[in-house]
Amino acid sequence: MLKTRLRDFLLTKDNWLFAVVDYFHKDGIRATLRYVPDETGDRELNGIRYKKLDFGPAFEFMREHRPEWVQDVHIVPESEVKQLLRPSDRIPELVETDSRVAAIVKTLDKAGLARSSMGVTGSMVAGLQNGSSDIDFVVYGPAWFKARDTIAAAKKEEGPIEDIDEEMWKRIYRKRIPEISFEEFMLHESRKGNRGMVDDTYFDLLFTREWDQIKEPLQRGTDTVKLKIEAEVTNADFAFDNPSYYKVDHEEIDHVLSYTHTYAGQALPGERIEARGVVEEVGDMKRLVVGTSREPKGEWIRSLTWLEQCGYR
Repeated sequence: MLKTRLRDFLLTKDNWLFAVVDYFHKDGIRATLRYVPDETGDRELNGIRYKKLDFGPAFEFMREHRPEWVQDVHIVPESEVKQLLRPSDRIPELVETDSRVAAIVKTLDKAGLARSSMGVTGSMVAGLQNGSSDIDFVVYGPAWFKARDTIAAAKKEEGPIEDIDEEMWKRIYRKRIPEISFEEFMLHESRKGNRGMVDDTYFDLLFTREWDQIKEPLQRGTDTVKLKIEAEVTNADFAFDNPSYYKVDHEEIDHVLSYTHTYAGQALPGERIEARGVVEEVGDMKRLVVGTSREPKGEWIRSLTWLEQCGYR
């Protein structure tokens, strides 16, 4: 059985490229289609031209070509996988060939992070990046938090790692289309420290669990009603994972999950949050799911504690 985890990529026998979107798999690998061969594509790999598919077009493509693989995500049979692309495997080559990736890696080297705990995903792990590609930089497990703090410190020094300017923040906000104002968005983002710029290129520091943190699958439940709650966060160890996971103290809801990256790292333990999403019942447990669609309307997470400390509320 292939040992895969979130942010790995798969190359199938059809030369389709999928991003792995889960830590646990049944009857195939849970993934989403990202790139397909196309003569008019603007990217090339091993003599094949590729085009990138966004979420909606990817599902349309799969319903036409492999409808039996389509569930809530795409279920890729292991027998169809030609190659597994791991984020960490790309670091040695990119350090030598890409000055931007090299700058991030060497900054983290100084903090004592092992290169085996670093990686890249997205177009870079597939070798399909171009000059306008952002950098999706992966760090595994607890090392992620040390990497985040190291990047934050590097932004304050003279060097290639810089903070994001307002125009780039507006671009990120427009791409995410969140249900909170730009000012609220910026207040939350101001303390996360997981985004930056290197040589005028935007990069995101993405969390993936270490193998020993992958313990049991997230059981699927039954969606019921929309609900808005206020609750205290009691654990946020996996707040930057996908989905983001917040254990909360609430009379009805056990924890809050976010499937949209906007609300990753949105609150710290001990903070009171306001969250609105869909209640999912899993046996006797109820959880609140935020990000139930690609552009979730009427769903959000905000830290009331942090906003009050910032004088916003």
